[in-house]
Amino acid sequence: MKLFKLMAFLASFLVANISYAALDIEITGGSAQQIPIAVVPFANAAATKDNISEIISADLKRSGLFRVLETRGMANLPTSPAQIKYAEWVALQAQALTVGSVEPIAGGRFKVSFQLMDALKQTQLAGMDYQIAPNQVRTTAHKIADIIYQKLTGEPGAFASRIAYITKIGKRYALQVADADGFNPQTVVSSNEPIISPAWSPDGSKLAYVSFEKKKPIIFVQSLTSGKREVLANFKGNNSAPSWSPDGNKLAIVLTYGANSQVHTINANGSGLKLITKSNAIDTEPVFSPDGSHIYFSSDRGGKPQIYKVAVDGGTPSRVTFEGAYNVSPKFSPDGKSLAYIRNDGGKFKVALQDLATGQVQLLSEGSQDESPSFAPNGRVILYATKARGRGALAAVSSDGKVRQRLNDAAGDVREPAWGPLLN
Repeated sequence: MKLFKLMAFLASFLVANISYAALDIEITGGSAQQIPIAVVPFANAAATKDNISEIISADLKRSGLFRVLETRGMANLPTSPAQIKYAEWVALQAQALTVGSVEPIAGGRFKVSFQLMDALKQTQLAGMDYQIAPNQVRTTAHKIADIIYQKLTGEPGAFASRIAYITKIGKRYALQVADADGFNPQTVVSSNEPIISPAWSPDGSKLAYVSFEKKKPIIFVQSLTSGKREVLANFKGNNSAPSWSPDGNKLAIVLTYGANSQVHTINANGSGLKLITKSNAIDTEPVFSPDGSHIYFSSDRGGKPQIYKVAVDGGTPSRVTFEGAYNVSPKFSPDGKSLAYIRNDGGKFKVALQDLATGQVQLLSEGSQDESPSFAPNGRVILYATKARGRGALAAVSSDGKVRQRLNDAAGDVREPAWGPLLN
């Protein structure tokens, strides 16, 4: 695997057949102390195409932090707090339970109501009513799961966020955007030439990416609301590796005028190009720190690829990684306390997580060709690309390494994931 020498933008992958389908998720592991919760089937759930309580259950299970209890066979399946017989749910060992309903309303819309109840204290922890269109059922279910997650763990959920990734089916490349659970895949752009390096804007409204459709790497920025796209960087040589600043006003990019790649910044409207690093080495894969003060990047300036940082206005870079002879592809946790990257561990490329305060490093993934780590917006999960059954696939691991997932597309290869921000 020559991840660094290919400078993160010459990847290609071969498969057959063309079909854009939801990603299939396999889950292994879980937290040692899972919260037992009952997600009671919503009243009139069959009124919608997607079963809202089943989506909520799947979200909670996927986190590894919840033990979703079986409700089939229960004599009493309440759909409102007044109907709950708490002794039955405590006997089932439920610490919490959700009840709710789906009601058709005017204009072909639905009213979705839910309540989260503390089974032991017999009190309501959360409740919400939504008036939605039929195509908003899954999003609403994810938002409810986020509320449950936050109320019971004290941390924000990320079920209502989205992921971007690249598929290659036959000779066709596509940039896809899907829900965090792999459902509702939508094609942003497709081409017979490679598309790589998707990067979300901080507000989740745009994607920057690299396309080879003009027979050379060019950086585009595309609106996900209007579909309009614009060229951000089409300078002489290669234009690659876009990464947004925290305020969305700039991007860090990599340009290759001669033999080497160097980090630059550029305004989001394509103006104000500025050289940040200058060396005889390959400097690539830049990413802004969450406070916007520094840019971290991969470089072989010390002989072997390592991760360095430089002030956002330039200056002398300093080395960040010291364990291992090969560390690339840095990505920050949302709180800025940890850095995920790819390490060559005895010839196997794995996801590593470094505590930036202590320098302590933990290897999280178990593959041999893992790459492109990307944090969930709540920092609890890292999504990355891997190999499964000879094809590119996506995988995820919790930041403590206890919960693992694999997202497969039966039709083709899936690569280069990027997890989007939380949606309001």
